[in-house]
Amino acid sequence: MIPAKFTFDGDNVNPELKIDGIPEDTKTFVLIVDDTDAPSEDWVHWLVRNVKPTNISKESSTPGVVGRNDFNENKYLGPSPPSGTHNYYFKIYALGIELNLDLNSKKSRCRESDGKSYFS
Repeated sequence: MIPAKFTFDGDNVNPELKIDGIPEDTKTFVLIVDDTDAPSEDWVHWLVRNVKPTNISKESSTPGVVGRNDFNENKYLGPSPPSGTHNYYFKIYALGIELNLDLNSKKSRCRESDGKSYFS
């Protein structure tokens, strides 16, 4: 269970993240927080790119460049399922590059059947 402090109905602040086993050649991370039980498809609550390995997220912080979530806002919006219990995933991707994208870039839905996510 996600503590109320980190939910939309609570203080709506992002939790601190701790990452172990960072690959040596990591230049930046991409962080995606999504709800996999949303009625239509995965629902993005937070999208952050160009997170430096030395700037891992502290509670209530902005660790990198915040992209557009599925609420059409550039910020963290915590869980608030319309009904029942939902699963929320904090996904972190180590990259060997910095991403140069528009501030309003979003996570695109999967293309074809490769099962990968893309920014658009």
